[in-house]
Amino acid sequence: MSLCRDYGPADQAPVHLHADLGINAFVNTSAMTWALSPTPGVHRKALERFGGKTTCRATSLIHYAPGARIAAHIHDGGEEFFVLDGVFSDDAGDYGRGTYGRNPPHSAHAPYSKNGCTIFVKLGQFPDRDRRTVRVDTQDPKAPWQYNRPGTRMLPLYRSEAEQVSLVQWEAGLQCMPVRFEHGLEIYVIKGAFKDEYGHHGVGSWMRLAAGQSQTLQVLSDCEVLIKTGHLGPYAVGTLSP
Repeated sequence: MSLCRDYGPADQAPVHLHADLGINAFVNTSAMTWALSPTPGVHRKALERFGGKTTCRATSLIHYAPGARIAAHIHDGGEEFFVLDGVFSDDAGDYGRGTYGRNPPHSAHAPYSKNGCTIFVKLGQFPDRDRRTVRVDTQDPKAPWQYNRPGTRMLPLYRSEAEQVSLVQWEAGLQCMPVRFEHGLEIYVIKGAFKDEYGHHGVGSWMRLAAGQSQTLQVLSDCEVLIKTGHLGPYAVGTLSP
């Protein structure tokens, strides 16, 4: 059974939401209400989705009520997650707030949460050759943070020919000149707020800039963001774009 079925609409009908990767997308999840999923105790906020039933590309916020669990299933296109609060668990262990994980294509697990949790999750977006299982505890005092420029520090989470994923912290008042992202940019705001030419982005904001777009950044308050780049280029998976 595919995780897309459990996290997707209860009627399992095909859904296209922000499905064209050639178009920018912006979502304020703080203004959204939680939607029911087919699994009791599991709710979602859908950010992007292409597909339905058992096969899809999807990005969502998922909330587990205390004791909620999902039956064992296979991730045909892989799963990527970041724990926003609480403890997310599966057969292999427990993952607290700030844990970044990747479950490769064709891997299986049975996730649950004993006391409840919220995760940011991406499904069906791995190339089939990406078979690495990843777990990074970003709260570890020994985590290898990098200080690339004043007002910024970055913790690399994953890197391949297809994508780069990092947890980034920006200090209030930081301003950056325009940067062009040849193969796209995706940001989820965990803490703080910033603005750019596309608008204001606070806690819970998700944005996806198409390949070739630029961004000019101004940080309004101390900010922590999950950033992914490179994944909307030639290796993009599940796109409706030409």
